[in-house]
Amino acid sequence: MKPDSILIVGSGALATLFAYRLAAAGIGVTMLCTWPQGLAALRQGGAQVEGLGSSPVQATDDPASCRGAKFALVLVKSWQTERAAHQLAECLADDGLAVTLQNGLGNDALLARSLGLRRVSRGVTTVGATLLSPGLVRPGGEGMVTLEAHRQLSALEGMLRVASFNIDVVADTQPAVWGKLVVNAAINPLTALLRIKNGTLLEFPTARKLMGELAEEAAAVARAVAVQLPFTDPARAAEEVARRTSGNTSSMLQDVMRGAPTEIEAINGALVALGERNGVPLPINRVILSLVKALPINSGKI
Repeated sequence: MKPDSILIVGSGALATLFAYRLAAAGIGVTMLCTWPQGLAALRQGGAQVEGLGSSPVQATDDPASCRGAKFALVLVKSWQTERAAHQLAECLADDGLAVTLQNGLGNDALLARSLGLRRVSRGVTTVGATLLSPGLVRPGGEGMVTLEAHRQLSALEGMLRVASFNIDVVADTQPAVWGKLVVNAAINPLTALLRIKNGTLLEFPTARKLMGELAEEAAAVARAVAVQLPFTDPARAAEEVARRTSGNTSSMLQDVMRGAPTEIEAINGALVALGERNGVPLPINRVILSLVKALPINSGKI
């Protein structure tokens, strides 16, 4: 791959949106994916955004065809991280950098097992997107891309800025990662269980109360592991995100509606496990975790 190009691992909503915007800005984009329908759509019509058109990308399921990649954005689901790590071990340059913008905890550690710490950087994004069909997305809010400072980051940061992403480079992404984790733990599973959009949670007192309780429990775990959250009121923070993204379909609900595995283990499951190790009870998160895991995954429409 050319040094001024970027590899995106994944073919879901965010992967397609990032690919579209980067390619539209004139940056060479290769998408490494395993979803057959997504691969076919990307090869035939490029990365498409509703109402904006399409951008041509290279799409492949063969890591060998991506050898020498200098920069990779990892945008697969958390349960696909180990597979992505093995793929990147085949194609990421020795001096390359893989940046994870995934949901949940532990993705960077999984990547580092295969790639080494020096070739992995942790980030987080609040950019939203809904996958309408393979290769086609609807944007769901501009959001921020927060990246952890790294000696090899400048070129990738520049490419993202050229594509008009809002970029914030920080010394430590842990507060941002945990801030998103707390909000995701409060919003995503409830929308998946109730089959409603984010903002609808605010319309029902019981759902709103549960959202706040989930956020408060998650924040208690953050305090136990000495993480400084980017907000002081976790329940209010979750409500603000639900309000700001009121028309969005959460990523977990998108997964449930198309019959795909969810990221519940990397979000609420990770919180419950950390809570157990640190003596923090999470009764509401534990029940919600069990309910999502018990879902008979069926596709359908909202």
